[in-house]
Amino acid sequence: MTSEPETAVRPEPAAAPTGCPQADTGVHFWSLEDLAALDFDPFLHARLKDTRAARFKMPYGQDSGWLMTRYQDVKQVTSDPRFSRGELVGRTVTSSSPHAIASLKASLNYADPPRLNVMRRVVARAFTGKSMLRLRPAAQATADRLLDGMEAHGAPADLVEHLHGPFPLAVVSDLLGVPEEMRAHMTDWANVVMAPGAAPARSADTKMTVRDSVVSLLELRREDPRDDLAGVLVSAWDSGEISEAEAVSMATAILVSGAHAVRNNSANMVYALLTHPEQLERLRAEPGMIPQAVDELLRFIPHRSGVGLPRIALEDVELAGVTIRRGEAVFASYLAANRDPEVFPEPDRIDFDRGPIAHMSFGNGPHHCVGSMLARMESEIILETLLTRYPDLALAVPAEDIAWQTGALIRGPQTLPVTW
Repeated sequence: MTSEPETAVRPEPAAAPTGCPQADTGVHFWSLEDLAALDFDPFLHARLKDTRAARFKMPYGQDSGWLMTRYQDVKQVTSDPRFSRGELVGRTVTSSSPHAIASLKASLNYADPPRLNVMRRVVARAFTGKSMLRLRPAAQATADRLLDGMEAHGAPADLVEHLHGPFPLAVVSDLLGVPEEMRAHMTDWANVVMAPGAAPARSADTKMTVRDSVVSLLELRREDPRDDLAGVLVSAWDSGEISEAEAVSMATAILVSGAHAVRNNSANMVYALLTHPEQLERLRAEPGMIPQAVDELLRFIPHRSGVGLPRIALEDVELAGVTIRRGEAVFASYLAANRDPEVFPEPDRIDFDRGPIAHMSFGNGPHHCVGSMLARMESEIILETLLTRYPDLALAVPAEDIAWQTGALIRGPQTLPVTW
């Protein structure tokens, strides 16, 4: 499902080496500048046309890293146990952020099997198909209530304010069992935590606030047991299946990413449809295609800035025509894999007729997103409800006037003004 105030700007990075990409060393420099709307990163496009493996540097951190962009290479790196996320803890590698990437192995993001398997097994108890069916009526009622409020406000209205922001926050809070009084500042927390360039002191303070709130939630659930994710985590913690640090880390990650990533990606989907009228009309005429369309939009939309988390090679590995040495960082770009023309013909085009789509927007291998079913459900509800209620839904301003977040890990519009 896997963020800063929306006006925050990254700190000024070090100047790029001259003449990039560097012909003498073969190391490409990636400045990670903000891109317009849903434009695909030209750096990744270029790497897809280059050799299968490329050395590159980002503005912060040490040394260079290997970048994999082809679908099969990305699939191998993200499923091969010779590449570790846990080894990132305490290391400084080339990065888009001036802050340390990893500091806690209790996090799902920085755990390796077999410990990762235990943590995922616990969380999966709250993400079954049965639990999603149970959540869906409440999620639908939330979407309907929010859109009733938008209609009362009147057109034009901002879909981010009225729907994309509060809806995923409410759904993930319901999943976790977060009381209403604890939800007020959660969007602001997510914005700061997910900001690569947020001031270190501010980011640390916010993370501590989130942690304290999550601990309070888990303590509340121990006193008042319920069948929600907080209850699942407390039960696993009390039985010794997971530690306190792991319970807190998992609840925090799901809360922050569930609220922030779905907010932006669902807004991206609606923007993509409103700027592709043929595809919009296709879904109006064939609403049964919405689940398939959601997967194609997930493949098409470049939802992240950058390439995500690296892995560290535990031994020398021959891959993509190069030798990756033990200890080197390898970045596998899910974004680029989703645009590999050998797997997705005409990858830069939205095509709802691709059939089953094995995209990597939710990751791959042991770190495949545990909340993918929930994110899909939310996206389907948003599209189904908007298309049903508003046959004349349209942008209220020219597409080029939409303001987009800057300096954010997850791309998305700041506002999405619409009429209906």
